[in-house]
Amino acid sequence: MSILDETKKKMDDALAAVGRDFVTVRTGKAVPAILDAVRVRAYGGQVPLNQVATVTAPDASLLLVQPFDPSLIGEIEKAVLSSGLGLNPSSDGSVVRVPVPPLNEERRREYVRLLYKMAEQGRISIRHARQAANDRVRSRTLSHEIGEDEGHRLRGRVQKLTDEYVRKIEDLLNRKEREVMEI
Repeated sequence: MSILDETKKKMDDALAAVGRDFVTVRTGKAVPAILDAVRVRAYGGQVPLNQVATVTAPDASLLLVQPFDPSLIGEIEKAVLSSGLGLNPSSDGSVVRVPVPPLNEERRREYVRLLYKMAEQGRISIRHARQAANDRVRSRTLSHEIGEDEGHRLRGRVQKLTDEYVRKIEDLLNRKEREVMEI
């Protein structure tokens, strides 16, 4: 695998991670993915909620959590309540209902700040991938595996790739920010 292919794969992974992180940020609409980060105490450990229950959104303001094992309902309620998402679950014995309240302006701004932090983590991952690629190009140039001109061209292509992926993260951030700030 070439240096550029490896770098592109690392940057794709960083972009995908930012996308997954962004999905967990509430937008005022009930999206099952906002509960992806919730961990439930079950089977002797902390397990992701989506491994012990099915999460659906029957409408824009409600999530339904249907546990595979009904004995976990109490633990699911506790996990959602203590998740820091500001949600108040209730159960009827067979399912957990999680109403998603509309966001106020202050909460929206908090979420936007969180999105900026997540985007910065993604940009840092992309810069790490660029640094690793440049180090490999430099070491190959020093060991005379490639010429200096080829090394310079490769570093330029790595920088173009970096710029492209940083732009993609910015696009994701702008789209998600508009979604969060939308009333």
